[in-house]
Amino acid sequence: MKFFIDTANLAQIQEAHDLGVLDGVTTNPSLMAKEGISGQENVIKHYLAICDIIGDGAVSAEVIATTFDEIIVEGEALAKLHPSIVVKVPMIKDGVKAIKYFTEKGIKTNCTLVFSSGQALLAAKAGATYVSPFVGRLDDISTDGMQLIEDIRLIFDNYGYETQILAASVRTPMHIITCAKIGSDVITAPLSAITALLKHPLTDSGLATFLADHAKAAAAKV
Repeated sequence: MKFFIDTANLAQIQEAHDLGVLDGVTTNPSLMAKEGISGQENVIKHYLAICDIIGDGAVSAEVIATTFDEIIVEGEALAKLHPSIVVKVPMIKDGVKAIKYFTEKGIKTNCTLVFSSGQALLAAKAGATYVSPFVGRLDDISTDGMQLIEDIRLIFDNYGYETQILAASVRTPMHIITCAKIGSDVITAPLSAITALLKHPLTDSGLATFLADHAKAAAAKV
């Protein structure tokens, strides 16, 4: 399973990259705004800075447009920025049409804001590289986000769709583990959820015991 980080914060992206497990980055207009990035020129510079960190990894850059012609213009401009750019397109009618167009042009796409298996199926039919079901937001309205991942996995496997399931709105380490069990191709999560996988109280206590025993042994030799 690939690990993407869901942020536009360069320091967090670098930290995740340095950990050695990072395969990509997902961004959106809200994450850009959170980092104080505004204006087309600054946004482009920021995407390029992210690509410099990621290298060959995937970087999802989201279009703002909502009509077919405007999505095409914006998406093609984003795709030209760097080979790692994946054009992130909303799950709307014109978005699906644009995904089909991009697919035929060899441009990688990420269909975002997916909340049903039917939406995921349409995106896969159109040839999306990734489909992003938002598990955390479904949990927020008392709907099982992980069941959606499981349903999409079944459908894609039934028909051999190559579209990768990119579980989004992943918030906790258990979200990540469950996605791995189900067979999600990718998860995108904040740095805090990824690094939480490192933690276990028995690891901490075991290490403390080893270090204490080592210190005692070293002191006895003096």
